[in-house]
Amino acid sequence: MKILSKIIFKIPLIVALIIPVASQAALPDFTVIVDKAKDSVVNISTKTKATKSKSERSTPMPELPEGSPFGELFEKFFNQDEFGERKRESQSLGSGFIISSDGYILTNHHVIAGADEVIVRLSNREEYVARIVGSDKASDIAVLKVEADDLPVLKFGDSDKLKVGEWVLAIGSPFGFDHSVTAGIVSAKGRSLPSDSYVPFIQTDVAINPGNSGGPLFNLDGEVIGINSQIYSRTGGFMGLSFAIPIEMAVDVADQIKENGQVSRGWLGVLIQEVTRELAESFGMDSPHGALVAKVLDNSPAEKAGLQVGDVIVEFNGKKVMRSSGLPPLVGRSAVGKNAKVTIIRNKSRKQIKVKIDELPTSITKAGYTPEDDKPKQGSALGMSVKPLSKADRKKLKLKAGVAVVDVEANGAARDAGIQKGDVITMIDNEEISSIEEFEEVTSELSSGKSVALLVQRHSGPVFLAIRPEDS
Repeated sequence: MKILSKIIFKIPLIVALIIPVASQAALPDFTVIVDKAKDSVVNISTKTKATKSKSERSTPMPELPEGSPFGELFEKFFNQDEFGERKRESQSLGSGFIISSDGYILTNHHVIAGADEVIVRLSNREEYVARIVGSDKASDIAVLKVEADDLPVLKFGDSDKLKVGEWVLAIGSPFGFDHSVTAGIVSAKGRSLPSDSYVPFIQTDVAINPGNSGGPLFNLDGEVIGINSQIYSRTGGFMGLSFAIPIEMAVDVADQIKENGQVSRGWLGVLIQEVTRELAESFGMDSPHGALVAKVLDNSPAEKAGLQVGDVIVEFNGKKVMRSSGLPPLVGRSAVGKNAKVTIIRNKSRKQIKVKIDELPTSITKAGYTPEDDKPKQGSALGMSVKPLSKADRKKLKLKAGVAVVDVEANGAARDAGIQKGDVITMIDNEEISSIEEFEEVTSELSSGKSVALLVQRHSGPVFLAIRPEDS
């Protein structure tokens, strides 16, 4: 018993001694990275001037006798210049980093957007008035230039090699506190945010706050693998969700800005959506992946290459498309005028198509549909009633075929699938629907218990839905 007791009490002691040592060895040492990188990270401050005419003032400056001792005080208070205009000035702070020894600096577009003056301050407190070479709102990248030589430059890494859970480090100026260092891990890769479909963001839990924008994100080798750009917050401060632009995309945008003064992006010409489990089943896929083509735009590269509605794009130029959000960044970075290899699943078979990529147009319109509720019902199946589209509706919506949903039953397959009153059904199970007769014929031949894809046109655009006939 005594021996056993000794063993029992000694084991926790041994474990207690071992665990701190192991934990300490597992934690990275960021000091070397910070020491090498800090001089290449800069603080960016901007000034934006706005004027308000004399007639717009709420309180005019009082007239004072010449030489009045209150003249200078009142002049400062009312901030009035010799032309009778009241001047207002706003300031903002951000971060950036040096990408060439002759003074090119990378930062975020939103840091310098609308600025009348941009001041760059180095770690040694030297300040320069920077010239805005150019910026790109879509990717939130901007390039600045200061007149200086022999500046320290950071080394770029490969964000594609990042692994979820890997340690990363940020240096920036949150709330104006220069060269603040924060660390965390990679939370996810290839994140698509609602307003940034062409950027596959790196998500981290690194503490990022206002002023960090435009600063570098490092891996443990001291290489820049991203630019800190956005945070998710309900309070305006850090809440554990930070997003960085991959460095490869940033460098590509910066090179285009420096060479051409603008950024061009590849364009495929399709509207896409996610492949759900039910849709994957209807397309004969083992698992949900890829980008489902909901619409092919007229005169687009996709139309010219023969892509069709219902195709599932699973690879683009040899890179797998796991989610629909992964396709736009791949297309956007494609060379304009060059052929791209697109692998699709069509009619449950794998096929490869060559598409000549065009430049992304400035705007793409989406068609919508609003039904006329007073029209009589003319057909029904799957728990919904439909009517034919008039020639005027087809012209307005730019549709070649379709029937409009005028009613959805409270309990039925249509309701369960998410079909709404006002939807225009253009395809069921890869069969185009151009009339009530075709709608009823196709639906009558569907097998019970098996999900089929149904394409509808809404005011927000086309969308595929999966419907099970047995639920009707």
